[in-house]
Order: sequence, then C-alpha cells, then structure tokens
Amino acid sequence: MTLVKFNNGQKNAVNPWFSDVFDSLINDSVLNDRFVAKTPAVNIAETENEFHIELAVPGLKKEDFKISLDKNVLSVSTEKKAENVEEGKKYSKREYTYSSFVRSFTLPESADQSKIAAEYTDGILKLNVTKKEEAKFQTREIAVK
Repeated sequence: MTLVKFNNGQKNAVNPWFSDVFDSLINDSVLNDRFVAKTPAVNIAETENEFHIELAVPGLKKEDFKISLDKNVLSVSTEKKAENVEEGKKYSKREYTYSSFVRSFTLPESADQSKIAAEYTDGILKLNVTKKEEAKFQTREIAVK
C-alpha cells in the first residue's frame, strides 16, 4: 500500500510563515551536503617497485594540499575557505563554504621514505612511494639437487 500526502498546494493553512521557516532551516542546513564531512575516496596499489596512492579530490589546486611525513605516517590534508560576497548589495542570506580533510597512511617498513613524489592532475592526487632495494621482488631460479 502506498501512502500519499495531500496538501492541495497549501503549505500550512493556519500560519504559512511558520512552515516556511522550518522548511528553510531543514533544507538549508540539515539536508544540505555542505555541512557533511567529506573524505576523499582512495585507491592504493602496489607494484614491484612502488606503492601508488590516489585520492579523488576534484576542485582543488595543487597549492591547497599539505603533505607531511611523521615517522612512518604519511598525511595528506587540505583546508579551503570560500566566500561569495558582492559589494553594494544588501543580502538576507550569504553563503560561505569551508571544506577540509586529513587522510593518513601508515607506510610499511619496505617503503623508502626519502623517495616520495606527489602529482595533482585532473582532480586526482597521485602519491608514489618507492620501495627500498632490499624489499623489491627478486626472482631467481632454484636448482633441484
């Protein structure tokens, strides 16, 4: 059975202002995604010589990122503030946007911490962490005696 709410086009017959205020509060703050904490999606891959970490972070510039290494923890963070304000107009509502995130990755002992490279292209931040020479896959043939 389907329940259908009928209001015949009327918001609140008793006091329409009351309904408008609460609709505005709910639609502007609770359900709006700008107040939801966003963490970028990450892909981590391993090849013979490197670890590859990719973060999906569209809409940013390479200057927005802060990449740091503390012992064996690699952290990627950003903080971006934007304000839409036009001078000479009287606003009843102004919108501010603020977004930030921190993603941390514990590097394995096989990672060479002195050889970490970062590149930002088309909304994807790519981090390449080179492996130590002794950790690279070595293949050899074993003779049967």
